[in-house]
Amino acid sequence: MGRRARFRRLQQQQQSEGGEDATKRGRKRSAAGWEGGYPEIIKENKLFEHYYQELKIVPEEEWEQFMGALREPLPATLRITGYKSHAKEILHCLKSKYFKELENLEVDGQKVDVPQPLSWYPEELAWHTNLSRKILRKSPQLEKFHQFLVSETESGNISRQEAVSMIPPLLLRVQPHHKILDMCAAPGSKTAQLIEMLHADMSIPFPEGFVIANDVDNRRCYLLVHQAKRLSSPCVMVVNHDASSIPRLHMDVGGRKEALFYDRILCDVPCSGDGTMRKNIDVWKKWTTLNSLQLHGLQLRIATRGAEQLAEGGRMVYSTCSLNPIEDEAVIASLLEKSEGALELVDVSSELSGLKWMPGLSHWKVMTKDGQWFADWEEVPHTRHTQIRPTMFPPKDLEKLQAMNLQRCLRILPHHQNTGGFFVAVLVKNSPMPWNKRQPKLLGRSAEIRDAPHPSPKHPTGGKVTEPSEADSKPLSEVGVVEGIQGMEDADNDGSKRDGVCGPPPSKKMKLFGFKEDPFVFIPEDDPLFPPIEKFYALDSSFPKMNLLTRTTEGKKRQLYMVSKELRNVLLNNSERMKVINTGIKVLCRNNSGEHLDCAFRLAQEGIYTLYPFIKSRIVTVSMEDVVTLLTQENPFFRKLSSETYNQAKTMVKGSIVLKYEPDARKPGTLQCPIVMCGWRGKTSFRTFVPKNERLHYLRMMGVEVLGDKKKERLVLTDESTAGGGPAETKMQAEEASEPDGAAGSDVTTDDGPDGTAGGGTAGDGSPGRAVGDDAPGNGSLDGAAGGDAAEDSSLDGTVGGDVAGGSSPDRTAGGDASGDGMSQ
Repeated sequence: MGRRARFRRLQQQQQSEGGEDATKRGRKRSAAGWEGGYPEIIKENKLFEHYYQELKIVPEEEWEQFMGALREPLPATLRITGYKSHAKEILHCLKSKYFKELENLEVDGQKVDVPQPLSWYPEELAWHTNLSRKILRKSPQLEKFHQFLVSETESGNISRQEAVSMIPPLLLRVQPHHKILDMCAAPGSKTAQLIEMLHADMSIPFPEGFVIANDVDNRRCYLLVHQAKRLSSPCVMVVNHDASSIPRLHMDVGGRKEALFYDRILCDVPCSGDGTMRKNIDVWKKWTTLNSLQLHGLQLRIATRGAEQLAEGGRMVYSTCSLNPIEDEAVIASLLEKSEGALELVDVSSELSGLKWMPGLSHWKVMTKDGQWFADWEEVPHTRHTQIRPTMFPPKDLEKLQAMNLQRCLRILPHHQNTGGFFVAVLVKNSPMPWNKRQPKLLGRSAEIRDAPHPSPKHPTGGKVTEPSEADSKPLSEVGVVEGIQGMEDADNDGSKRDGVCGPPPSKKMKLFGFKEDPFVFIPEDDPLFPPIEKFYALDSSFPKMNLLTRTTEGKKRQLYMVSKELRNVLLNNSERMKVINTGIKVLCRNNSGEHLDCAFRLAQEGIYTLYPFIKSRIVTVSMEDVVTLLTQENPFFRKLSSETYNQAKTMVKGSIVLKYEPDARKPGTLQCPIVMCGWRGKTSFRTFVPKNERLHYLRMMGVEVLGDKKKERLVLTDESTAGGGPAETKMQAEEASEPDGAAGSDVTTDDGPDGTAGGGTAGDGSPGRAVGDDAPGNGSLDGAAGGDAAEDSSLDGTVGGDVAGGSSPDRTAGGDASGDGMSQ
């Protein structure tokens, strides 16, 4: 017997003898709580309990309830997009159909609680339930509800967001004319709320205000883009900067440059995330006070920078998903102290009726990761001075401490309303910060640097970690003048710079990281591209054509985007200062072979609600039955639609059209919100250009239900949509189920389509692969997929809309939006 044969026999014997031992070991692992090869995390941390018991953040009689709530899974919550005209229809659909189906339902022996509205959220637009993601995905009884959530989340009509995460935007009290900065925005759940509030009046396509959403993580910015894209707003800009040193922007006002101060600022800072233990169970074993000590300085710098850029009379919300006063009250107290009366804590106790909360702390101590306590800065040995700073302690002066009104901060505890832990403080700015006493109204060549005030000799900071940057330590007027003049000189010296072109800033001006973005090029007023579009669609004279832009300086312009007038102003005046990831919504797409048509551009569904108010021609009013036909059949012939619809379209030439459904108040059983869709008038048929999930949304609102199938989708017309006759349930197979995006009217080859590919392609909208903004999936993701793998893992039902790990905190919980089950924090 050879050496190899003997070795193989020896191995077989060892495997045979070890089999029984392995079985025993496996049983031991199972008994010890091992599942899938991973040990079960024990939800205990003695240091955590000792720390918070000592700080008395919870009344003694409630401690057991507090800890018990932390060990329970977090309820699933969802929010209905409030500004869309069909929010009431979605709410009606949820309450009358899907929630009723959950009554008396048991899954795996667990009774399913019917979702309940959050008592403090306006108009019943936010709901919570005990359903977990696993139950939603795996249970056959919940398949319809799960598919509804998937589709509506993708369409932007529903957002998966943790309950406490909805509080900061509500407390900002946003109005449509407000200029808003979201400093640590990714992945965008709170940003989406801000956008909704900006568009509270749907009759105004371009609100005066805008949202600038910033995040330091370049990759997370693309997830932020995808979240914002779902809401189709021309008033959103995504930028990529360190929030603690986000540049001051300027705007042109009457031909002169003025510094941009924001009316509302959301400062949802990176945090240790110990309020998210119910969904991020890793925090149980990783928790230590060191995380908070390391983040305190960054949090204070971000809050300080936000306060500097806040307009007088403006409101800033500071929030974390941490319960630690080092990250909460200590930051607020230090900020108030250094502001010398410029900032004031607002009492918001009456603004969210029904919300339970605890007042902020006025006294706390600092503990090291080794369990050593310090009640005062003077007790801290020199060896600890780099780790522990003076700003971490409450002010010594009791009168000053009392004047801060720290009790006005809101502490949300898990056991009060079955939520996560959260901290919120609302600040209002009464006057400029001490080092910015002369807040200038004019910036530019005409300003004289010598007239700028000198910095106050009394330094406002309380420690090394909170010192303003070199630019910040100057008076604001001096900084603004220098920046304004420098920016003008750069523009004058740059011979290659053309009007209306806003490219990424040169590397010598700012350190670039991440992917290189395409430029933002505004269409010149005399561009020959626009007159044929204007004539074909009979655009109103009030149409703001100067707000149209493209993302290329060479070759044919394939996609046209639109921004609001205010964002155009920001873009043109700050291209040297900021790195813009994305802005604008797509309103027009070039047909690949459409030069022989009267107009080479077709309408894009993404921006149709913005563009529609200006279109005066090529509008076809359709009935509800026609809408169902158009959305369930790929290319319905004219004879399949009503005679009224055909009569409107028969005299139109081939090309893009608007399909408009107007609700009939005399028929309360029918859909009671208007629908505007992009379509195509072919030689003998129509088609719609509506993304799959938006199509499914419209069908559901009209009583057409989608039944899931791995290989195909079946549509079931219920009594609601067949009221005019026919069987109670008529089954149809969606002809388009096997198309690339599964959408009726998706951009695939057809004889009646605008060009065979009907607007396909890979036009850039800010993603690395420049696949964003097309009709294919990929609005803003890194890999062209809708939101990317990160987003896939992060929502209520496995779709985009949840939060992923990211940011600069130790456990990657930037902006209070921690990872875990993916709920938006």
